[in-house]
Amino acid sequence: MATKRRRRKRKHKPTRAAGDKAYSARKVRDWLIGQKIEPVIPHKENEKARHDLGTWFDRAAYRGRAVIEQCVGWLKEFRRIGTRYEKLAVNFEGMFHMAMIKRYFKLLF
Repeated sequence: MATKRRRRKRKHKPTRAAGDKAYSARKVRDWLIGQKIEPVIPHKENEKARHDLGTWFDRAAYRGRAVIEQCVGWLKEFRRIGTRYEKLAVNFEGMFHMAMIKRYFKLLF
């Protein structure tokens, strides 16, 4: 017997989304704008200048994304987590727990 899954209503929707130049595709920007999310993504050098279309790049907001990376920058020591070798979320979570345990032992001793 099939059961219906209830979707939870999102409590908070972001107003802006930051990304690096890899996410500078028109398709990604259009999707974000369609979701009423302001894209904070720098333009590629070989890309047409988008400022003609009224999409200016907010440098201050883009620099704010580095705060999160600095907080968990130590996770980049664990290449398996940074590149996401694990295909299943369960295995990825297990590796994350192992990295946390190793980090705590390193801090304690």
